[in-house]
Amino acid sequence: MQWRKEYDEKRLLPGDAVGLLKDSTNLILGMSVAMPPALLKALGEAFAKDQLPPLNIYYMHGTEALADSLLKNELEGKFTPRCLFLSSHDRKAIAGLQNPHWVEFVPCAFHQVGRLLTRQTEPDCFMVTVSPMDKHGYFSLGTNADYGASVIRKAKKVIVEVNPKMPRTFGECSVHISEVDALVESDRALSEVTEPAPSETDQLIARQVAEYIQDGDTLQMGVGGVPAAVARLLGSHKNLGLHSELFSPAIAALIQKGVINGREKRLMQHKHVYTLAIGDRAMYDFMDDNPSVVGYPASWVNNPSVIRKNPNMVSVNSAIEVDITGQINAESIKGTPFSGTGGQLDFVRGAFASHRGRSFIALHSTAKDGTLSRIVPQLAGGTVTDTRMDAHFVVTEYGCVELKGLSLAQRAKALIGIAHPQFREQLETQARELGLIGRH
Repeated sequence: MQWRKEYDEKRLLPGDAVGLLKDSTNLILGMSVAMPPALLKALGEAFAKDQLPPLNIYYMHGTEALADSLLKNELEGKFTPRCLFLSSHDRKAIAGLQNPHWVEFVPCAFHQVGRLLTRQTEPDCFMVTVSPMDKHGYFSLGTNADYGASVIRKAKKVIVEVNPKMPRTFGECSVHISEVDALVESDRALSEVTEPAPSETDQLIARQVAEYIQDGDTLQMGVGGVPAAVARLLGSHKNLGLHSELFSPAIAALIQKGVINGREKRLMQHKHVYTLAIGDRAMYDFMDDNPSVVGYPASWVNNPSVIRKNPNMVSVNSAIEVDITGQINAESIKGTPFSGTGGQLDFVRGAFASHRGRSFIALHSTAKDGTLSRIVPQLAGGTVTDTRMDAHFVVTEYGCVELKGLSLAQRAKALIGIAHPQFREQLETQARELGLIGRH
């Protein structure tokens, strides 16, 4: 193979590859499935032995490997973790830290992350998992174009972890051996997420959203039980398209059934567009060498001006709480980061700007076994993911309301109407106290 000599020359053991960071300040890690476990382990060992400078480590959606290797009390102070979107593994690790403030949160809309990590931050090194090299000398970013496709072109050093389990995908996912400074090899299983069976409440909400989805629509489905439940209800639809931040098992199933075929899309017709994929082994196998599945940077996929180019765009996402004016919090609990800014607002704006487009925010009416209302008078902690001007449809198990064009008083009444019945009287009282509705 023409490029094999260069491949062999750049192949290192993980510890030696990590040693290339001795003159670095900022390290960027591939997110989620693309996090390189062998390199992460080597990083943790090097920090423990004080062999590396106090790096700033930027990442999104950490894996179990990241938590086990780096987010440990004994490594506090040896580097600064800066997370732009927390996963369940991040939350669990942070909860076990003596100083949870060691992990710093960076708010940023997903379509701007590539720019933040290449302009506002100088990327000294980028580490990521890739698929094996093909005969032309190219690796693939596989599941994760996201910010990786942007950062990999700008980083001073690129270190890849070659894993035969990473699917080879198309789009803007190719990385040539000449762009790589060092590589390590690993065959560790990729991080997997299995979609749980939808709850009864998920199904009640999903049925309402599905009623608004028509043949020929282009979909974006976010993370959570409700978006997955909506996808499961679309099996009898025809000619749906995909232009989505997330590629998931429920989406893959619709493609395999021929429900999603992209036939009526205006932008990238017949192609299933994503920027990151999180799922199970069966989904990764479906993506592998599949020319219809194309990954592009979040700077393009999530850009509202791009999203709007597909008519009949439908965006379905989840939230933590919605206040009675329509402000949406999808990222924090009482001001403490729970997930991240992510790409929700990107698609809320892009979908509404699309011709006949619609965006839905879906949430259970209560939390903590029914003791807390998730329709609230004011957002706790002041975190606003989607402004009240951007909110379109909000859905709970008690109904679906369209907020565009409604006054504050109308919004308050509409949202109280889809709150859990046990909280409605209290919410009405609070709305009056806030001056949103009349006293009589």
